[in-house]
Amino acid sequence: MSKNQEFVKFDKVDKSYDGKVLVVKDLNLDIAEGEFITMLGPSGSGKTTCLMMLAGFETPTNGEIYLDANPISNIPPHKRGIGMVFQNYALFPHMTVYENLAFPLKVRKISKEDIDKKVDKALSMVSLSGFENRMPAQLSGGQQQRVAVARALVFDPTVVLMDEPLGALDKNLRESMQYEIKHIHENIGVTVVYVTHDQSEALTMSNRIAVFNDGKVQQLSSPDKLYEEPVNSFVAEFIGENNTFGGEIIDLSNGTCKVQLSHGEIFANPISVKSKGDKTTVSIRPERALINPENKMDNNHSGTIEEVIYHGDHTRVRLNILGNSEFILKVPNSSKNLDIKLGNKINIGWNSQDARALDPK
Repeated sequence: MSKNQEFVKFDKVDKSYDGKVLVVKDLNLDIAEGEFITMLGPSGSGKTTCLMMLAGFETPTNGEIYLDANPISNIPPHKRGIGMVFQNYALFPHMTVYENLAFPLKVRKISKEDIDKKVDKALSMVSLSGFENRMPAQLSGGQQQRVAVARALVFDPTVVLMDEPLGALDKNLRESMQYEIKHIHENIGVTVVYVTHDQSEALTMSNRIAVFNDGKVQQLSSPDKLYEEPVNSFVAEFIGENNTFGGEIIDLSNGTCKVQLSHGEIFANPISVKSKGDKTTVSIRPERALINPENKMDNNHSGTIEEVIYHGDHTRVRLNILGNSEFILKVPNSSKNLDIKLGNKINIGWNSQDARALDPK
């Protein structure tokens, strides 16, 4: 059976709270059945508003949202068949784990026998079998969040929405929960729409990521494409670490452009520039620049080491190069014989295809 590629569809959706300012602008977004899609962006970018419209807690000002080809803007939240996981768990403190999970099933008038089966299944999914009689206050933060995930899955929803669900957890627990939720998704294949402002979380978990800024999707791509091929300066800056040079195009030929900087020239891949004289911000990922490259590269420059920070598996080196004193290199600690000391001059190189000439910042 082929999966519906437009299982969830935002069609020309606008949202304004005051009738003047649009917090979501002309959103067109298709989400495939069984997909794990993340809405990623800074605070105020519109991502949570989109999730709330899909859940039914907010109504679009213009446009329509479809679920499995049916318009849902006039359907109340509890009739949409959507599971929801919030950052603050939202468990009922006076109910046991079993009662918390049984609640959405009782509302749907499911028999006691089926409730028992579904609760058992949901708890085993999140590795909490045997916790039925605990109260939420007797659970750790990670366990409470797993109960919240189980409650969102217990009634076999068509879509599960997750709003910053790991925001309250510490770093190690967050990371293990990311893998746990990813594995649950892979095992049951439910459609997940996930909201976060944490880019590494989005890269770890998602099939595709929609990067929001200023009420619009800036780019919708797979994690690797988003990181390797950002389409504009906002995405390049927001996803992962990034080096930038501001300049002007002085030549454009054979699929490469030459950029005049305040201190020198570099060659780059013309992504958002069309002609000579265009202003641009050139983006280069730290791992794309190599120290003393063995093979010839079309950008070779000398820089001075201004900071060295040891990170376990790699060393983070900050250089002053071509007038940019914030240029970052990530050097694997398996690299031997590199003279990385404060104040040293080193040669680095990168390929023009890895330097993306984007819109000016």
